[in-house]
This record gives sequence, C-alpha cells and structure tokens, in this order.
Amino acid sequence: MVNPQTNKLVRRTTMVATLTASYFLLTADYGSEPNALSLFEGLVGCEESVEKKRSKLYGRLY
Repeated sequence: MVNPQTNKLVRRTTMVATLTASYFLLTADYGSEPNALSLFEGLVGCEESVEKKRSKLYGRLY
C-alpha cells in the first residue's frame, strides 16, 4: 500500500509538471509564426478597443 501523503504529493507533482510542459509546448518559439496563445492576445486587444468605442459613444465607462 502507498502512503496517502506520498500519493497526494505524487499527484500534485504530476499535475504541475503536466501544466508546465503544456505551457512550454503551447508557447514554443516557432520563429515568426504565431503560437497557440496568439488568439487570446488578439481577443484582449479587441475587448479594449470595444470599451474605448463605447466610452466615446456614451461618454462614460461601463
């Protein structure tokens, strides 16, 4: 039988290692090609421009 504390430590370590590896694979440097997270960067900029347009139209921030 495996000690419950050891089992918990192994599961957490595995989870952190999996998340770290996934992040590095998603953001790998492919030269001038965009990576998998570039889509989200565009969405953030889009939200900011919508807020600016709304504030100009209505004269206040939501």
